[in-house]
Amino acid sequence: MWMLIVRGLLGGLLQLVLFGSLLLIPAGTWNWPRAIQFLGTYGAMLAGSTVWLAVAAPSSLEARLEPAINKKQPVADRVATALIGLAVGGWMVFIPFDVFQLHLLPAPSLAVSRFGAVAGIAGFTFILTALYQNAFATPVVRDQSERGHTLVDTGLYGRVRHPFYAGFLVALFGLALWLQSYAAVVGLVVVFASLALRILVEERYLHETLPGYAEYMSRVRYRLVPGVW
Repeated sequence: MWMLIVRGLLGGLLQLVLFGSLLLIPAGTWNWPRAIQFLGTYGAMLAGSTVWLAVAAPSSLEARLEPAINKKQPVADRVATALIGLAVGGWMVFIPFDVFQLHLLPAPSLAVSRFGAVAGIAGFTFILTALYQNAFATPVVRDQSERGHTLVDTGLYGRVRHPFYAGFLVALFGLALWLQSYAAVVGLVVVFASLALRILVEERYLHETLPGYAEYMSRVRYRLVPGVW
């Protein structure tokens, strides 16, 4: 368990350094209190969730720590994964440019920024719940027969087919408001498009390989938001 925690913490640290670089380097300054607040809060959440998952759902944490590129991964998913990385990375770099230079839209008020912080934390909590409930939520679409891959259709997965992605979008929406960029909220359409492509690739693969997934798609009709899509 301790090795799993160490791996998780190291992975979280790398992610935190990446996010910090994408935000603070384009900003050209450390004097950005909201970004520092976000990075500190996110770092604490990553550390806490890593330890919690290692104790409560180690198989879920193990699955999530798999490499983002896998030799068993279909080519279509490699492309979709790369597009998500480019979309999210570009979106994060855009935020400091908008906040410090472009000012494309009026900045959200302090109250809206605080609401964004709450929404961002809620989105992360949604992600964490989805990971806890699904031990097969790996970063890539691949054959997991060696792990006894079975369909998960309870909890959040009984409401929408992709709660992890839903939580991710809520977290990014909250981050845009937290860092005071309405333009970044609008820019989420690019991130959504990349996630939608990944969802379609993933569902096609699972439909063909995972027993019961076709029936699951008929039973749980919506992918991200009940009644919408």
